[in-house]
Amino acid sequence: MGQSAPSIRNISDTALWAAVYRARETGRPDAVFRDPFARRLAGERGERIAQSFSSTTPFGVTDWTWLARTYLFDSFITEAVQQGADLIINLAAGLDARPYRMDLPASLRWIEVDLPDILSYKEEILRRDKPVCSLERVPLDLSNRKARGHLLGSLCEGASQALIVTEGFVIYLTAEEVGALAQDLGAILGVRHWVLDLVSPGLLRRIQKTANPQLAESGVSLKFGPEEGPYFFERYRWTPVEVRSPLKTAARLKRLPFLFQLMSLLPETKGKPGNRPWSGICLLKNQMAGPS
Repeated sequence: MGQSAPSIRNISDTALWAAVYRARETGRPDAVFRDPFARRLAGERGERIAQSFSSTTPFGVTDWTWLARTYLFDSFITEAVQQGADLIINLAAGLDARPYRMDLPASLRWIEVDLPDILSYKEEILRRDKPVCSLERVPLDLSNRKARGHLLGSLCEGASQALIVTEGFVIYLTAEEVGALAQDLGAILGVRHWVLDLVSPGLLRRIQKTANPQLAESGVSLKFGPEEGPYFFERYRWTPVEVRSPLKTAARLKRLPFLFQLMSLLPETKGKPGNRPWSGICLLKNQMAGPS
C-alpha cells in the first residue's frame, strides 16, 4: 500500500480514496457521522488520490456523493439492527470502520470479506483498536463464485436475519456478474436483506468519463448501471423495499453546492430511471426469506 503515485493501481486503492471523505466529514464541527479511524486508514496516499480526482470533477460533486452514501448506509444498517438483524456481512468491505465507530450491540456478528492485502492493511492500522461488536475478517477474492458461495453459506449458518452490505461494489461488475451475485445471495438460508448503491446508465456514463481514465492502471472500470434501477433485481427474487436519494439526502444535510441544490428541488424519479442521471441507496428483501 505504498504512497509513491496518486493513480489507482488496484481495486483496493479505491478504499483509501473513500476513507478520505469520511475523514473530511469527521473533521467538520457539524459532522453528520464521525469516523475517527478514517484519517489513519486513508493515509497520505489516500489524500493524494482524492486530490487527483477532485481536480477533474466539477462542482465538488465527489465530496457530497461520498458523504451521502456513507450516511445512508449507516442509516439502513442501524435500522436493520434495531429490527433484529443478527448478522452483517460486508462484501468488498475495504477500509470500512463501522464495527468500531457505530453504536452496535456487542452480540451482533459482523463479518468483513475482501481481498487479503486490504484486510491485512486494515488489521495492521487498527491493531490497537477494539470493535464494539463481534468482528471477523475473511480474505477472499469475491470473483471466485464457487468459493464465494461456499463461504457465504457457511457464514450464515445459524443466522435468521442476515443483512448483506455491498457499498461501492456492484458498480465494478458486469450485469451478468451482479445477477450471479444476486442469485447466490438469495439462495442462502438466513439472508433476509441486502443494501447496495446503484446508478442509472445516464449517470454511469458521466462518471465513467472522469473515473475510468483514473482507474485504467488498476485494470478495473465502472460498468454497472441498470436501466431498471433496483427493479433489475426482481428477476433474481429480490424485492426493492426502499430507495433513498443521495442528492436529496445531501440537500437535507446542507452539503450540496448551489447548482445541485437547485437540482435537488426537482421531483423524485419514479419507476425505472433509464438514462436520467440518478443514484440511489437501495434496500432489497429476499423473496425466499419469507415474511419479516
